[in-house]
Amino acid sequence: MASKKKVSIAVIRRLPRYYRYLSDLLLVDITRISSKELSTRMGITASQIRQDLNCFGGFGQQGYGYNVESLYKEIGNILGVTSRFKTVIIGAGNMGQALAHYGNFERRGFEIIGVFDINPELVGKKVNKIEILHMDLIDEFIKSNKVDIAILTVPYEQTPGLAEKMAGLGIKGLWNFSPMDLKLPHKMVIENVHLSDSLMVLGYRIKERYDEKPD
Repeated sequence: MASKKKVSIAVIRRLPRYYRYLSDLLLVDITRISSKELSTRMGITASQIRQDLNCFGGFGQQGYGYNVESLYKEIGNILGVTSRFKTVIIGAGNMGQALAHYGNFERRGFEIIGVFDINPELVGKKVNKIEILHMDLIDEFIKSNKVDIAILTVPYEQTPGLAEKMAGLGIKGLWNFSPMDLKLPHKMVIENVHLSDSLMVLGYRIKERYDEKPD
């Protein structure tokens, strides 16, 4: 059973990666793996892997390693993938539509049940079989459907007001794709996503590896 102690956000952010690698192992019928073998595959030290998993009880056996299926299920339970989170997307532009089409959300427990926008050219159209509704309807929709999560893919200037509105409607979590680090004095959980940050890191790594170094 998972420990009730506070676990650092750095450890939590590594859990989905463990989950993904374990899923890949199951696909090729690997049933047991040591922390050293997992370390080689993931590029994380075996010590780090053991420390991370020990935050939740360990799960491994000395001399045996980890049962892949059991560990996969345990991490899935910790991450809540066995739960169902009702989710809406606010902003039906290119990013919002791409997210609505992403099939992995459903498999991970995130059910997209609504998509909203203010653009009359988008309202009424369907994206992944979901009709895009006008923002005027969102208050009643969230209340009647007991929505857990809102995904924001809206312009910078609209983000703070919409975030406050979501908090007032009882949304538990925001997945924010706007170019702004949201911080609100509410219990609502916010995960800020900056795709350009990852792209710039990639650019740096390419530059570092391929630029000619002076003699």
